[in-house]
Amino acid sequence: MSGNVIVDLAGTTITDDESRLLAQPAVAGVILFARNVVDRQQVIQLVQSIRAVRQDLLITVDQEGGRVQRLVTGYTQLPAPCRLGELYQYEPEQASQLAEDLGWLMASEVIASGIDLSFAPVLDLGLPISQVIGSRAFAEQPEIVATLAHRYCLGMKQAGMATVGKHFPGHGSVAADTHHSIACDDRPFAAIKQADLLPFNSLIKQQLLDGMMPAHVLYPQVAAEPAGFSRYWLQAVLRESLGFSGVIFSDDLTMHAASQAGDYPSRAVQALNAGCQLLLVCNNPEGAQAVVSALNTHSEAEVNIEQLKGQRKLSWAELLEHPRRLTIHSQLENL
Repeated sequence: MSGNVIVDLAGTTITDDESRLLAQPAVAGVILFARNVVDRQQVIQLVQSIRAVRQDLLITVDQEGGRVQRLVTGYTQLPAPCRLGELYQYEPEQASQLAEDLGWLMASEVIASGIDLSFAPVLDLGLPISQVIGSRAFAEQPEIVATLAHRYCLGMKQAGMATVGKHFPGHGSVAADTHHSIACDDRPFAAIKQADLLPFNSLIKQQLLDGMMPAHVLYPQVAAEPAGFSRYWLQAVLRESLGFSGVIFSDDLTMHAASQAGDYPSRAVQALNAGCQLLLVCNNPEGAQAVVSALNTHSEAEVNIEQLKGQRKLSWAELLEHPRRLTIHSQLENL
């Protein structure tokens, strides 16, 4: 049983209503936020209680480092990706190795907690115009983003975690925050291809991306719908032109920029029709239930969740004593 919807939880334990929601056939997984987290032990218990409802659910989180890190107490304080880009300017080999090590460490800690997947890496360009991306990006230059993300993905895979690139085809050239506003990137396709698309194209060619998350950004010179609702972006460009064969996740369908696609069930159906396979519906329990109810009878193509499941290599006890982790911690002190 595998549906298409990834839902969230209100607090640090599962309520009876949430247990009933997770049991519905349209639900494929859960995303954890900071409000769901106290410390490492509580996270492990919460994950076990989710698995007790349904063993097959995909459990996810955003553990990028810097200001987007949901798991904090008992976990490594990961630097913002931009710190690696800064280091790369004068120590490219050291920065590249540290990117690989941090990918491994982030993924190892997340998987040791029983979580399958962190939505990483960010492949957007860290251009000054975009505050919502900002320090979440490795660098402004597409070649540096591609290089550091390549190594970060290698590290994640060494730890047993699938990789998800975001936010296709690039969120770094818009000022608006899609959580709260409609975001519009007015450039022609050629300009986007030459810059923003380069890291995505590079990692797809190297077969390093298992998943992709499109942006809720409108590129009016290219398509009439935001990328996550656009067959042109997801089919013609991502699948056919770039050759991506992995799983496509929607960004959160409750974000304001997604409202262009109508009410919550309409957004879900449009995203699925465009080519998204797993849909995030967060921070709105009524919206999540509306989408799940609409999709419980929706015969959508099965998604192979198993390929996205975390493959645990190390327990927490082994990880805490692991020489690679200890070396990374000493490097982070110097960073």
